[in-house]
Amino acid sequence: MRAAVEVRPVEQDDMVDVARLAERAVEESPSAAQGTPADASRLLEHLSVLLGAGGQVLVASHEGEICGFAVVRVIDPLLFATTTSLYVDAVFVSPSARRRGVGHALLAAAAAVAGERGAENVYCAPAPGARGMHRFLARLGFAPTSGHRVVATATLQRRLVQEDPRATRTAARAGRREATRAAIEDLVARRRRARAAGLPTGPVDLRAFQAERDAALREAAERAAERGEDVDGADGVTPLGAVPRRSAASESVPS
Repeated sequence: MRAAVEVRPVEQDDMVDVARLAERAVEESPSAAQGTPADASRLLEHLSVLLGAGGQVLVASHEGEICGFAVVRVIDPLLFATTTSLYVDAVFVSPSARRRGVGHALLAAAAAVAGERGAENVYCAPAPGARGMHRFLARLGFAPTSGHRVVATATLQRRLVQEDPRATRTAARAGRREATRAAIEDLVARRRRARAAGLPTGPVDLRAFQAERDAALREAAERAAERGEDVDGADGVTPLGAVPRRSAASESVPS
């Protein structure tokens, strides 16, 4: 005759065995959110914190050996949930004790806790890839409900900044300010280099250059006139803005 499975609340002496089973559960979990390296000491600490916060750990023993556990907590009415519920955080059965009714016994004990606390519903959120657990829960009447999604905190913060239109406008303004600052710094650097080389750093005034050139042209024209030369072609220099006149002797006669 097969020995019966006993389910009872966890005791202090059971904590190490439960932590070892939880370590195995983490290793078997297909969920990326739970894919951190298993650490029995860390899991033992988490279980202690959960118990201190009002949660319950139920352990199943078969032939005197702890072979499974369930972590449950009662959720009082909230904003969108007007009734009390029981949430099953985790259910795990040791591979060597599976198909012996251990999972049924653990959920029967969880249902008894729900009845005692007046919980109208029992929730359980197994990992998406845990097909065996999903089939097991479906056979017991668990139906799909709202799905869970998970995101790394750093990723969420970065996406919030990227999706915020105010942040986009702020980044654009900051980019324009940075471009203006870079242009000013470049202009200052070029003027400093020009001063170091003895070159003018301000705007170039072409009016003085044009006045000097016009004076030189007039002086050349006067000298040419004194020598009786053609003013328009004096020394091969043409006054600024004047069109050279063609003499009659230089005009070609069409044949």
